[in-house]
Amino acid sequence: MGSVYAIANQKGGVGKTTTAVNIAACAAASGSQVLICDLDPQCNATVALGLDRDVRPSSYDCLIGDRSVAEAARPAGPDNLWIVPANRDLAGAAVELPRIEGSDRNLRQMLGPVRERFALTLLDCPPSLGPVTVNALVAADRVIVPVQAEYLALEGLVQFLDTLQLVRRELNPALVLTGVVITMHDERTRLAHDVERELRDHFPELVFRTVIPRNVRVAEAPSFGLPVVEHAPGSRGSAAYRELADELAEREGASRVSVERSNDAQASPKAQVEVEK
Repeated sequence: MGSVYAIANQKGGVGKTTTAVNIAACAAASGSQVLICDLDPQCNATVALGLDRDVRPSSYDCLIGDRSVAEAARPAGPDNLWIVPANRDLAGAAVELPRIEGSDRNLRQMLGPVRERFALTLLDCPPSLGPVTVNALVAADRVIVPVQAEYLALEGLVQFLDTLQLVRRELNPALVLTGVVITMHDERTRLAHDVERELRDHFPELVFRTVIPRNVRVAEAPSFGLPVVEHAPGSRGSAAYRELADELAEREGASRVSVERSNDAQASPKAQVEVEK
């Protein structure tokens, strides 16, 4: 069964879409069927993969209408990569969703058979903590938080973690924070190194080893409608995203082993005693 990740942070401009698109492209290149669901009314993931902002059906139809995510998915260009495109109508979803009873679970219900069809589904969230992002967090199994290497990003991370705890407590207790990825890191500045050190000191188990550098090839790739790993495969940004995708696969594998061992322990009285010891 496939995994569903939300790529989320309420702060804009931290690399959510770039991270989602390039992790997806790396996973697709390995032969897995991968889906991106663009939930941002700015339609950045949609445009970054060469599609128009007015494509229908869109993620708006999955949130507000009666289209399943599988029905709205379409090929995104690179082999094995699919996308549920965003639409400008998503801007109204933040107003419409609260008027619908139980709307926090709309996206989860519309995922349908996605977990069987796709090995990896990435939900690219808007830069807010509104009802669309909450829908993504309720639908997801895991969360990745991109954080720009600047001090204001640290404050935003703390606020996001508070929201994550609330969603876990009230709506999705199985939600797991897989990790925090540092993006737009300029190794020439002391600020970037200071922010990285603060993050690793405060969240030593959460911060990915891989750091995404500030790189012009990463910035220009969306204008070509391609992930940077296809637009400039030899660039530093491309290499970093391939390393991040490998590290993510490593963490997911470790997480599944941990869950299996936990399930075995719960099933076996002897194992349960050993775990408690």
